[in-house]
Amino acid sequence: MALNDAATLVIGSGNYLTAPVGAPIPTDLLAPTSPWENVGHTSLEDIFAISSEGGEATVIGTLQNKSLRTKYSARTETMAVTLQQFDVAGLKLFYGSNAPILPDGSVGVPTDPTPTVAAFLAVFVDGENEFAFYAPKAEIYRADDLSLSDTESLAGLPIGVKPMAYGSNNWTYAVTPLGSGVIAPTGATAGTPGSFTPTGAVRPANLAGLTGITASPATAWTTGQHVVLGDSSKAYWDGSMWKAGQAA
Repeated sequence: MALNDAATLVIGSGNYLTAPVGAPIPTDLLAPTSPWENVGHTSLEDIFAISSEGGEATVIGTLQNKSLRTKYSARTETMAVTLQQFDVAGLKLFYGSNAPILPDGSVGVPTDPTPTVAAFLAVFVDGENEFAFYAPKAEIYRADDLSLSDTESLAGLPIGVKPMAYGSNNWTYAVTPLGSGVIAPTGATAGTPGSFTPTGAVRPANLAGLTGITASPATAWTTGQHVVLGDSSKAYWDGSMWKAGQAA
């Protein structure tokens, strides 16, 4: 493996987001759009951790070779985040999606809690680098007991995120590598806003940067559809060329 200075990571800031199950990873990790929603403030000290269960090794052999192969059991992983926002949304992530809102506005603790099932995204920023963990389906629920231990630091809700296989995927979550170089966009898909392909591609800097980008669909985009460019301006496909703004 060659030395790659651009592949090192020092976390400067980060965000954790959820979306409906199956939501694709945002094209722009620094500015995720609907349906992705930020879960709120999280701990500066206990940033992120992954623990696992399973993965035990079993040595399989034959009469001729008693250590012929090694088989590993399935491994279940849990991502840990400490949420520091005690609003209704945060409390329901901790206590369960079926936590009832009582007549006085308080959140009831259910006797038979149900984890929140959603797509999950963790994005970390290191200067110009972006590093992310993405799970199209995950169960989100309390990871540990609540402890309010002192008066000088922000209290936290320990949240556990268990990535799960989605659809026909043979993976539970994806990690975006660092130091791979810039991914140039080749296509743009209509939406409000739309997105660029392939996944992880950078946004064209401006309208001129759309030259050579294939529009999907190739017919004129409908009212309101557009893509957001690197300079934060909007552009759309009119059926024959790229134009500034959004389709009318």
